[in-house]
Amino acid sequence: MGNPTQGTPALEMLDVTRRFAATGGRSLRQGQNARAGQLVVLDRINLQITAGKFVAVLGPSGSGKSTMLALMAGLDRPSEGQVRVEGREIQRLGEDELARLRRRRIGFVFQSFQLLGNLTALENVMLPLEMLGRKKARSGATEILERVGLAERINHYPSQLSGGEQQRVAMARAFGPEPPILLADEPTGNLDASTGRTILDLLLELRDAHKTTMVLVTHDPKVADLAQMRIHLEAGRVVRTENAEGSSRPQDGKSAEHEASNRARVEPADEPDAVEVSR
Repeated sequence: MGNPTQGTPALEMLDVTRRFAATGGRSLRQGQNARAGQLVVLDRINLQITAGKFVAVLGPSGSGKSTMLALMAGLDRPSEGQVRVEGREIQRLGEDELARLRRRRIGFVFQSFQLLGNLTALENVMLPLEMLGRKKARSGATEILERVGLAERINHYPSQLSGGEQQRVAMARAFGPEPPILLADEPTGNLDASTGRTILDLLLELRDAHKTTMVLVTHDPKVADLAQMRIHLEAGRVVRTENAEGSSRPQDGKSAEHEASNRARVEPADEPDAVEVSR
């Protein structure tokens, strides 16, 4: 299966709610998101993200950003609602099917790199290619490592690389299989400003080259400003969306139209860290 046609939905969330049992049997979140004995991390989220677009998700810590990514990746399951990847309802899939879907269709870039310490940079990038049965895994991994500027570091282990170099390896690993969808959780969060900007530029360059749908979680408005659409989360709800031109659409549920849809449609364009997005 190739990349989805530009303009068709790559990711959808339909009335998605995610709850967890609250510590001590009490709700940790007050107000409209409170449920007796439960922590509501995401509350009736509706999103449609168009194939090939770059979308940034912003919000304070605890707003639901990382849980949203986990649900999109099938690393977690919604308490209510549907999550669709390229039209397929993934919450109904078994673990083996989800693993195959992630391997073939979804790439990940994490704040903490998530490299395997006993493998070299080259071996880390080769691994997902080998799992897909690619015959030229070594040459493919070497080529993309060269593209991210690590031609001289391919035989180094993660402990021998700087933070910026480790993130370059992580990006090469994510893009190596050429997934149509990339999920990035604070990819520059552990880096200094200069290194972070370099990494972000590389990430966007690779995204443009592969025409990848990218959803990036960030606290940084300057990073989000580069996206074609920005989705703002607060207390587990989408409160505002903005397109690349800066126009915004509030989603406060005050009008009948907003209450009926509560939608953030991406057109041409941590929650509590209760769920950690990891492979």
